[in-house]
Amino acid sequence: MLNEQTMEKLIAMKLNGMADAFKEQLEQPDIHELSFEERFGLLVDRHWIWKEDRRMKRLLRNAKLKINACIEDINYKIPRGIDRSVVLRLASCQWIQSTQNIIITGPTGVGKTYLSCAFANKACREGFAVLYRRAPRLFQEIAIARADGSYTKLMNKFAKAKLLIIDDFGLAPLSDPERRELLEVIEDRQGLSSTIIVSQVPIGNWHESIGDPTIADAILDRLIHNAHKFDLEGDSMRKHIMAKGN
Repeated sequence: MLNEQTMEKLIAMKLNGMADAFKEQLEQPDIHELSFEERFGLLVDRHWIWKEDRRMKRLLRNAKLKINACIEDINYKIPRGIDRSVVLRLASCQWIQSTQNIIITGPTGVGKTYLSCAFANKACREGFAVLYRRAPRLFQEIAIARADGSYTKLMNKFAKAKLLIIDDFGLAPLSDPERRELLEVIEDRQGLSSTIIVSQVPIGNWHESIGDPTIADAILDRLIHNAHKFDLEGDSMRKHIMAKGN
């Protein structure tokens, strides 16, 4: 009866990991061979793992990544301009701690989004808050927020994300409101957090995509000077997948 009450109290205090470990200990006949300190340490370790697992799942859910990608699953066999040593170095997420950026460019289907989501997945696993947005969706959200009065709340959300991915940047020339909003998003994050920009457009053509030279200079200055760059090339990965399937 006492053990049941202990279990109920652990669950009521949201110590579910510890409750599961306590239940398992009760079912192990040789558990009494361990000291109190050893048994208690096992309970704490189990709850820590449970809590960290819940946190990671929450971060991944909130990130809304387009692809369930992992650093460990990146394909280096097909030449695309992805340097394994650079990827593994960035997998430590020290670049996020240092508030650096990543820019990934290349043609359609070459794996830009996958690579960005792989970095984002690793960031979530390391405990960083991540947000993924396609550029058109980002601008749409901001326009709606301006109209319904939630603009400040939304911009704070973008600013607080330790890593923000903006995918499909430059698919169409930016309107004047869009380039100004992009500058606000980037400015709010300057020196505080990291951004990944994914684009089919080479960096050299971003001025043209942004439109206004002054705003373009301001945006690029904040993004590029401390960015790790991946300029992917080659055929679409879909062709390789289809060929392998045949």
